[in-house]
Amino acid sequence: MQPIFRLFLFAICFLFAPFVHAQSPEATRALLANLANSDIDPAPYLVSEKYDGVRALWDGKALRSRAGNVFAAPAWFIAKLPKQSLDGELWIGRGQFEKLSGAVRKITPVDEEWRQIKYMIFELPDAPGTFAERYEQIKQIVAAANFPQLIAVEQFRLPDNAALRRKLAEVIGGGGEGLMLHRADALYVTGRNDALLKLKPLDDAEATVIGYVPGKGKYTGKMGALRVEMADGKRFQIGTGFTDAVRANPPAIGSVITFTYRGLTKNGLPRFASYLRIREKF
Repeated sequence: MQPIFRLFLFAICFLFAPFVHAQSPEATRALLANLANSDIDPAPYLVSEKYDGVRALWDGKALRSRAGNVFAAPAWFIAKLPKQSLDGELWIGRGQFEKLSGAVRKITPVDEEWRQIKYMIFELPDAPGTFAERYEQIKQIVAAANFPQLIAVEQFRLPDNAALRRKLAEVIGGGGEGLMLHRADALYVTGRNDALLKLKPLDDAEATVIGYVPGKGKYTGKMGALRVEMADGKRFQIGTGFTDAVRANPPAIGSVITFTYRGLTKNGLPRFASYLRIREKF
């Protein structure tokens, strides 16, 4: 069967297949970042590396995703975590997201995989005080836990925008994703808030796959581009960033993908949009 025909059959099956509604867990409240302007003054902020991992919130009993799903972490991993609520990122290392994603999605955890995973802590949910004060508490809690895989994300001060740009270049040059800026004087809040900002060389966003453009030339018989729709209803195509394997088996219609881009066109569409990955529904 030709790959392009498989795409057609898949699309038809998706449209007419019955929807299965699993019981949805309650979404977990968390602080979400806005985008930082490139000329921002970092002086009021504590700055840290942005880790390309999986967000995880610990409530003292279970390790949950932002969507509220419980990660099937090994008992020995859970036993080492403190009773204090924590917010952080499950992370293996720079450029290791796919490996991490495969490990944490398993219903039955694999010890060898979880021994590579670090829980990078950057917030204390509902704790009193400013973020600078909460950061000191984080360091104390992590030290008391004495668990090598529980790590306090290093927060540091930068004096000006030039220093911020140098640090960003250093992180990106080492294979990192970007920087996070958290107002040092911010009380704990949830939802998307300017108390927390992310700074990256490329913007990123999410869109829903609504169709395919057939490939041409060397991509004949494969997907050439994705037709996508953003939450605001804007539609466009993404034709770059795909491996040959993804072009042969593209994201399903209805799935949500993450893409990178460089600013917006005069019509408000992402410029130079490039596929990054399917958004995982943890």
